[in-house]
Amino acid sequence: MDLGKLGVWYFFDGIGTEQATAAAQRIESMGYGTLWLPETVGKDPLTTASWFLANTKTLNLATGIVNIYNREPGVMLAAQRTLAEQSSGRFALAMGVSHKPLVEGVRGLEYGPPVATMRSYLEKMSASIFNGPAPADTPITLIAALGPKMLELAREQTDGAHPYFTSPEHTAMARGILGQGPKLCVEQKVILETDASKARELARPVAKIYQKLPNYRNNWLRMGMTEQDIDDLSDRFIDATFAWGSADAIKARVQEHIDAGADHVCVQPVNPNGQFGDLHWDCLEAITG
Repeated sequence: MDLGKLGVWYFFDGIGTEQATAAAQRIESMGYGTLWLPETVGKDPLTTASWFLANTKTLNLATGIVNIYNREPGVMLAAQRTLAEQSSGRFALAMGVSHKPLVEGVRGLEYGPPVATMRSYLEKMSASIFNGPAPADTPITLIAALGPKMLELAREQTDGAHPYFTSPEHTAMARGILGQGPKLCVEQKVILETDASKARELARPVAKIYQKLPNYRNNWLRMGMTEQDIDDLSDRFIDATFAWGSADAIKARVQEHIDAGADHVCVQPVNPNGQFGDLHWDCLEAITG
C-alpha cells in the first residue's frame, strides 16, 4: 500500500455528509495520497472511512487514530479486513490507547498501562477469527506511538507508527527506534500565515485542547520542552510543534520530517478565519503547488 508522501489529517465532526464527501473528493483531486480521520466523541471514523472510500477512486483512508477501548479486538480486525477488501486495499488502520480522561472520564472504562494494554490488544487481534472475504494484501496496521517503549512495540508487532503533535526532532528519534522498514507516518499542524504573532495566536487555541493530556505532556518533556513551555504555550513550544509561515516554509517543515526519516506526513491545516469545520483550502492548495 502506497500512502503517498503527503496526506491530510482533519476532523469532519462538524461537517454534514454531503459537504464532507465533497471535501474528500477535492482532497483526492489535489493529489494528496491519504486522508486521516480521528476519533473523539463525534463521527465514527470507520463508518466515515467506508463512505469516503465508496465515494472516491484513488484516495487512501486511514484512521488517525481509532481508540482501542471503543472496540473489542476481533471487531477491530473485522472492520479493518472488511474496509481493505471493499476498497481494494485503500484503507490503513492506525490505533491508539487514547487518554485516561477520555477513557475513564467520558467512556467510564478502566484505563490500563498504555504499552501493556496495546500489546495485549494486538495479540488478541492477531488471534481473532475472520471468516469474511480476505483482502488481496494484508492491510496496514499502525499504532499511535510517541515514547520509546510504544515505538519499540510498533517495530515489533505492527507495520509502523503514527506519531501526533510532535516535531522533526521527534521524527528522527522515532526512526532511530523503528529502524529501517516500519512505516513512520507523522502528523503536522500547519498555518498559512506569515505574521509570527498572528500565527502563534491561531495555534494556541488548538494546542490548548491537548495541553493537559498526560501522554502528550510527557512526550513534549522528552522533546526538551519545559513544564513552563507547555503551561504557557510558549513561542518555543508553538514553533516546534506547528509549521507556520509561507507555503515554502510549510513545505520546508514537511521536508524536515522526510529528511528525519518519515515516510509520510499528514498535514492538519488551521483555518486563520477561525471557521471550525471549514478546511483551509488555500493552505492545502499552496502546499501541493
